[in-house]
Amino acid sequence: MEPVSANVRKRLICGNWKMNHTHFEAVKTIQDMMASLSDEELMRVDVVVHPPFTDLRSVQTVLETERFGVFLGAQHCYFEEKGAFTGEISPMMLSKLSVSYVIVGHSERRQLFGQSDEIVRKTLLSVAGSGMTPILCVGETLLDRESSQQNDIVCSQVEKAFNKVSSSIVSKMAIAYEPIWAIGTGKTATKEDASEMALVIRDKVEQIQGREVADSLRILYGGSVNEDNCLSFLRDVNIDGLLVGGASLDGKKFSAIVKKAQK
Repeated sequence: MEPVSANVRKRLICGNWKMNHTHFEAVKTIQDMMASLSDEELMRVDVVVHPPFTDLRSVQTVLETERFGVFLGAQHCYFEEKGAFTGEISPMMLSKLSVSYVIVGHSERRQLFGQSDEIVRKTLLSVAGSGMTPILCVGETLLDRESSQQNDIVCSQVEKAFNKVSSSIVSKMAIAYEPIWAIGTGKTATKEDASEMALVIRDKVEQIQGREVADSLRILYGGSVNEDNCLSFLRDVNIDGLLVGGASLDGKKFSAIVKKAQK
């Protein structure tokens, strides 16, 4: 597939806080962002924060009270609406907290908690069915890359996630390419690595869903992204945004990344 101009897709910058920040720290982080970002800047880029479950209500309250134009996201959920699933959170519960985006299939959920491709697919459908936007995470291990299997692994994850998923859902969502070997390790994929994989992913989506759908969805890069290296990814026409980890925990640093994403 030929690259589509990034101008046709609004950039998406997401901050995944993982298991960090009490609700007091979460509010402070949002306040720091409020002091750093203007309404005009938030009109140009879609910005999402993904706090832990215990912070969601506090962050929701601040965002809505202050009318701060940042979307609320969640890091995970289970695909069932309710039931005897101790410790889990349903998409319906998240939607009632005005959550707009949900990360689905993050490598830490897959590796640490045994989330299968089928669970990922069911969760994606359930999130979309509850009126929220899934951000599907895909990526390979270092062993996969060293054995030149990264394309096959990532394409398989995309194909299994989108099995029997309608084009209307896929066209509105995002896919985050997160090489597992570059998450929380301090290692970062090169711009060329990320750009090549973004094209591979979009080509695979075109095979499954058609060109129009493939052109519509946003492809993000995630993997030790910070203020210093973010521009190298953002300047690539194949990459539509970022899934930021540790650098999103500091409101001022995350805001600096958002500023660099301005078109």
